[in-house]
This record gives sequence, C-alpha cells and structure tokens, in this order.
Amino acid sequence: MTEKRPTDQRPAKLRLAIVGAGPAGIYAADILLKAERNFDVSIDLFDHLPAPYGLVRYGVAPDHPRIKGIISALRDVLDRGDIRIFGNVRFGVDITLDDLRKHYNAVIFATGAVRDADLRIPGIDLVGSYGAARFVSWFDGHPDYPRTWPLEAKQVAVIGNGNVALDVARILAKHADDLLPTEIPANVYDGLKASPVTDVHIFGRRGPTSVKFTPLELRELGELPDVDIVVYDEDFDYDDAARAAVASNKQVFVIDKVLGKWRERAHKLAEDPQAGASRRLHLHFFAKPLELIDDGTGRVGGIRYERTAPDGQGGVVGTGEIRELPVQAVYRAVGYFGSPLPGVPFDKKHGVIPNREGQVLSKGDPSSGAGSANQQLYGVYATGWIKRGPVGLIGHTKSDAMETVRHLINDLGNWWRPESPSEESIVALLDERGVEYTNLDGWHRLDQHEQALGAAEGRVRIKVVPRDEMVAISRAVAPAAAAASA
Repeated sequence: MTEKRPTDQRPAKLRLAIVGAGPAGIYAADILLKAERNFDVSIDLFDHLPAPYGLVRYGVAPDHPRIKGIISALRDVLDRGDIRIFGNVRFGVDITLDDLRKHYNAVIFATGAVRDADLRIPGIDLVGSYGAARFVSWFDGHPDYPRTWPLEAKQVAVIGNGNVALDVARILAKHADDLLPTEIPANVYDGLKASPVTDVHIFGRRGPTSVKFTPLELRELGELPDVDIVVYDEDFDYDDAARAAVASNKQVFVIDKVLGKWRERAHKLAEDPQAGASRRLHLHFFAKPLELIDDGTGRVGGIRYERTAPDGQGGVVGTGEIRELPVQAVYRAVGYFGSPLPGVPFDKKHGVIPNREGQVLSKGDPSSGAGSANQQLYGVYATGWIKRGPVGLIGHTKSDAMETVRHLINDLGNWWRPESPSEESIVALLDERGVEYTNLDGWHRLDQHEQALGAAEGRVRIKVVPRDEMVAISRAVAPAAAAASA
C-alpha cells in the first residue's frame, strides 16, 4: 500500500543524493546516468570517509590485488566528472535527512554493512575474542579504528567458512614480509611482524562441500610461503549428498580437488614432520563452536566445539562428541550486519533498511505484520548490503542497483520538491557548518600522495591512515595549519 501523491509538475531534472561512496553507491550513480530517461540528472555522493570506494578500500585484504582491480572501473566512473563527491561528511551529524529533502529530489542509501554479526555462545565476550570486521578494518588502515592490535597469541581460532574467515586466517598466518609488496600500512606491518603466531585454526560446522569460500580464495591459502595447510581425513567421509554436490557443481568440484591435494601434502608431512613450515593453518570441518574457555583470568584459553555429521540432505546434525582446543585468541567471521541511520527506518532483526525492491518502507520490519511497515517512504531508496543484507560478492551490487534505479525513475511523479535544489546550495550549507569535506580533486591528491609514499619503497601504494592527515592532504592544507587544526 502506498500513499497517493500528485503527479503534475514533474521536475525536468533529478537532483539525487547518494549516501555511501563504495561500489554500491557508485554503481547506482553510473547506472542512472546511463539509463533511458526523459529528464536531466545531477548526482552528489556523500561518504563519512575522506576517500571513496568503501568496501574495496577498507574491506578487502591488502594481498588481493586482483579483487582490488575493481577500483579501476570505479575510478573510471568518478573521473568522468559527472558525479560530485563530498567525503568526510557524516550523515546524521553534518547533514540530515531533512537537509537532503531541502536540496534534492531523492536519496539512495548505499551505506553497506560494517558491523560484525553476533555469535551467541558462552565466553564470546572474553578478552582475546574479536570480531573479524574490526580486524579487517585495522589491517586495511581504516581511519576510525585504533592503530594497534593485540597480536599476542600463538594459537588462534577463526570461526566461519566464508571468504572473510579465509582473509582473516591468511593475514594472521602469513609472514609480514610477504605483505610488503602490498599497500599494507606501516603500523599494520609492524604489528604483524611481531606476532608470535604458529597455528591458525578455521572452524566450520558444515562439511567441505558446503563451504562459502570461492575457489580463488581457497587456492591462495596454498600459496603462502612457510605456511603448511593442515586438513584432516575424518572430515572427508562424504555422504551421497556431498558426492552429488561435487559431481554437479563446478565450484564445489574445484574446491574438493584443492582440498584433496592438501590431504596428500598432509600425509607426506605426517611422515616427515621436520620438513614442515614454521606456521600452520588448520581447516576443521564438521566442527560447531560451543563455548570459549576462560583461562582463569578472563581471557580466552581455548575453544570447545562439537563434532557434527552429515544429515543425508546436505545439512549436519550434532554427534554429541565434544572436543577442546587450546587457543589464546578467537576471531568470529560469521557475517556482517548493517547499522541504523539517524531518521531512516531500520530493521533491527535483519540489519537492513526495510524496503521493497529498493523502495524504502515507512517504518518497522516488513515481516512484522504492521500495516504502516508496507507504506512506501517517497524519495528514499536503498541499494547494496544495507538493502538486502551482506550476501553476494562486490559485483553482485550492479544488478541490485539496477533494480533500485528502475524504481527511482518510475517514481518520478512522487519525488521530493526541494526548496533549494541548486548545486551550489549544498556546498554553501556544508561551508556554513564548517564541514571539512573532501572532493574528487582532493581524492586525486591523496591518491597521488599514497602512490608516492609507496614508490619511495618500491611499492604501489602506502595508505595514509589518520583521518586528519587524509583530510589535510585532500584539502591541500599546509602541514603547520593541519597540525594547528588537529
């Protein structure tokens, strides 16, 4: 049910705000600009970070240059010059939904999902228990996270069977010197260099044919210098459902082949332990975490888990066999979760903005049965993970954005009627409020600065981490002035 709105006096130009300058927001802007339409478009991208690209810059491990190559495509979109960027602008603080209504015809929220999903097991709050998302933000040089990380454990557990779990485990197990060719920040290199880790254990409650890894991510584990991959024969007693998955799904087939080669290596290593590497990365399947064990001082001392078994239908059931493994740190990589935005409806259960195919609904969880939850909130849209939850790869956001943009175009008669829609008015508002926003030229300055830092050490880039330094470089503020304003 949607409220009827007058459809006369249709605007000849769409002034659109997009909150979130990651792949989801940039794709939405690009798709709209290329879409068939009978009106002009002017788009402003807002982001709370001083630099664009969101998840690609701050959510992908630094040793993934092939995945980060997507930045080239995003850069091409921004460098056309038909999209403005306002970085270092906090929605709900520097600008509000009411502000956007005064200056734009509509807004698309593309803010992603950056929080760790909960894992409700006893001991999860012990010292030494961490969310993977926070760790990823640290090693990717996110400006809003501490510069140090407590890397003190020799044995570490990572809970999860997706690509984020592999990223976390790989960075923990990899020797820091092997990360030097990447854009890893100096403080991250120093922290990883001092890490005493010897063993990293990945736990997943399902079997090898049910993992969420991609073959590319899995293969990369086997390429780590001086790191042995350890798998266990007990995890490869496949049932009919698992064998059918291997036979019918190419991705599962490739994953099974990779794991099979590692089993062979593990057998050889068992015969000659002296030939082993200094670090080991263990893959534990059919292992359901039950509890983190207190070492007696309030810190993680181990993990207790239950062996599971195939249920014959592609799932698993508990066996009642309980095991324990000594570890001093645990990282949960069980998914991301969206964050609420001031003044914007939010579904607390699913961590998304309630919506129907990208059209934001007035309030509440649409599944709650409340009538008002099914009413469209005109002028407000969502795309990406804040729309559908943290599932799918970066490229999947394109089709997601197409759906949202289609509705935006079709809703022309119900757009907002802003009182001050000129492109200069939002600039004046930010200036009046003293917001130190960054723009596309500023990003180019920061980009060139980071590349120059890297070139001095024979690397592609070294990220600038402190927010005030990023802003000062982007806004071309002299060092003395930047220090005085910090």
